Amino acid sequence: MPTPWAGTGSSPMMVTQALVALNVLVFGILAVQGIALDPPTQALIDRGANYAPLTLGGQPWRLVTALFLHGGFLHILFNMWCLWDLGGLCESLYGHVTFALVYLISGIGSSLASAWWHPAIPSVGASGAVFGIVGALIASFYLGEFTMPRFAISGHLRSLLIFIAYNAVLGQFFGRTDNAAHIGGLVTGLVFGALIARLAPENGGLRRAGVIVLVALIVAGCGAWLYQSRSYLAHASRAADFLDENKTDEAIAELQAVVRQRPNYLPARFELAHAYFNQKRFDLAEGELQRILAISPNSEGTRYELGMVYLNTQRVPAAKDLFTQMVQSDNDDGYAHFGLAMALAAAQNYSEAIEEYKQAAQLEPSLETVYYRLGLAQMQVKNYDEAIAAFGQQQKERGDNSDLESALAEAYRAKGMTAEADAALKRAEQLKAKP
Repeated sequence: MPTPWAGTGSSPMMVTQALVALNVLVFGILAVQGIALDPPTQALIDRGANYAPLTLGGQPWRLVTALFLHGGFLHILFNMWCLWDLGGLCESLYGHVTFALVYLISGIGSSLASAWWHPAIPSVGASGAVFGIVGALIASFYLGEFTMPRFAISGHLRSLLIFIAYNAVLGQFFGRTDNAAHIGGLVTGLVFGALIARLAPENGGLRRAGVIVLVALIVAGCGAWLYQSRSYLAHASRAADFLDENKTDEAIAELQAVVRQRPNYLPARFELAHAYFNQKRFDLAEGELQRILAISPNSEGTRYELGMVYLNTQRVPAAKDLFTQMVQSDNDDGYAHFGLAMALAAAQNYSEAIEEYKQAAQLEPSLETVYYRLGLAQMQVKNYDEAIAAFGQQQKERGDNSDLESALAEAYRAKGMTAEADAALKRAEQLKAKP
């Protein structure tokens, strides 16, 4: 093989210089936008970071764009220093075209490894591709035949191994270091270097092209496997984002994609059932919940949701039976007591419902409407003072709203407190008028 540090004509670092310039240009654009030195995570995602929910969800170009984004000045400084030093050495050994492809394909391999290892964490930086260069050089130095003596090669090989060890240790101390990307790039580069050293040491020709195509196909195969095995997580993450943005239809589409790929992935089925429930598509919600219970019969959250479906479809006896079973199974389950109270209230058994609401509030104070519903039940049995107290507790726990003020107005009026009733009714109208 050609001696890597020997001159090979004009501009021996042409590709290396272009890559460094491109990285610096992107960093400069971020600097103009005011986000280069400490870019927010969302800003990097918006500009092409490797984020598995998006990368595997239809934006594979992020595997490449992430290689040219950096998370701060020190990040790009260290990566560009390594790229300039090691890239020039590798480019002089392999030639411009092969070096460029080693860099890009190893970078893609590093991005795939990062998406596989931590799919919920965005990744940026050229270091994965730089590790591809390191891997290619190590394989070539170890397996290649050079005109220079072995001891001249050994010094460079030792320096590269120290570089790997140093970065591995550094990654353990600094949590933001993406060692998965480093390993992915390194392994891809090692394969590249080994195949070139053994099969195509001469630059150019069909053998060199064949090696490049083979490694590219291996990386593409890894990408296809990753998509098949992990894309359901990407869809699930995107669904969660859509739900946070109240885009229920889009979330349902993503969750449907998840359950098609992973029918037994129960968290997605539960979220899908809940989304159907919020859209009042109770038949579809019930179907998903029954599928979950067929796989996991003791899922209390699923049973609670199913009980709420029964209540909303006027199947009060079925809801009461289900919540009663839940209470018997775990008497400290506040949600079970809350569901049973709602079923008893729907059956107009208000006295028992009041006791269940009180138990639910004691066990699970975070229940959103427990005091409001307790107040409504107290109203039904004409316990107006208790109803007003419950509504006041609801205001204290959850703030005011028009329904709560309307209920308060009704309780005040029942007690003959006309002024208080009129004031509460006025507040209810004001709250309704707010956007």
